[in-house]
Amino acid sequence: MLVTRGADRGRGWAVSRGADGGVSRGADGGADRRRDPDRSVRRGTGRGAGRSAGRGAVAVAAAVLLAAGCGSGGESARTDGAASGGSSPSAPASSPAPASSPAPAAVAPAAKGGTVGAAGSACPLPVAFDVAAEWQPKKVEPVGDPDLAELNELLKQGPFTMACEIDAKPAGRIGFLRVWTGGGGTGAGRGGGAAPRAALESFVTADDDAPSSAVYRDVRVGADGAVSATEVTYVVTSALLGERKPVRALAVATPRGPVVLELGGMDGEEHMAMLPAWELAKRSLTAAGG
Repeated sequence: MLVTRGADRGRGWAVSRGADGGVSRGADGGADRRRDPDRSVRRGTGRGAGRSAGRGAVAVAAAVLLAAGCGSGGESARTDGAASGGSSPSAPASSPAPASSPAPAAVAPAAKGGTVGAAGSACPLPVAFDVAAEWQPKKVEPVGDPDLAELNELLKQGPFTMACEIDAKPAGRIGFLRVWTGGGGTGAGRGGGAAPRAALESFVTADDDAPSSAVYRDVRVGADGAVSATEVTYVVTSALLGERKPVRALAVATPRGPVVLELGGMDGEEHMAMLPAWELAKRSLTAAGG
């Protein structure tokens, strides 16, 4: 039994259970890593005290400020201080106003290596999209052991539950593209059935790593822009080290509830290097998975 929360989150974690019934934890679920992948804090089973400075080892890597937000075409954008937890340069956090933003630089999509989301794929999902060559998708399963049930809280962010991790490590990068599902369909309450913008805000504000500088854009994704979505770029800050690194996320509505794609990275350099895989997923996304 293995549960991972990997290399690109400031709170990366992994749990494995050995033959002797003992539990061991690592930063990314793999014993063969050459370095602690994301300045992560090795966490305890709780979501509170397990994040304190006294728990585990912290490896420091360089971080950079957020690069220009990723989006499609010339959609409108605004900085949302209320959702990000930071101040908005154009309006008070309680009533953010539109702000102009230059069109993001074009990024060529990565070469396709496979597809996830459809029935029979590594991760059946409410959406389907192409995965970059050599990236490895894996379905995320909840922990079944009652003694470790608290670890399932680590698979949640706000109203969303992690359903799939696509590991960039086989392609030479340190990070993941993750898929989070809200479930429930229309009228299912907070998160479930929400419009993409509202769903994405609930995801970002639930991030434990002090999200700030969030810029949201309404975009069109999929073949010929067939799918309406909202995309956000923001910065997270390590509670222990005060280091900053960029994150991107994208939300779409489906009949089975909202879905969020999230791209992190060990640091800003890794994040930027993984943008072609992100662009491939966006351009190929359909709201009809398995």
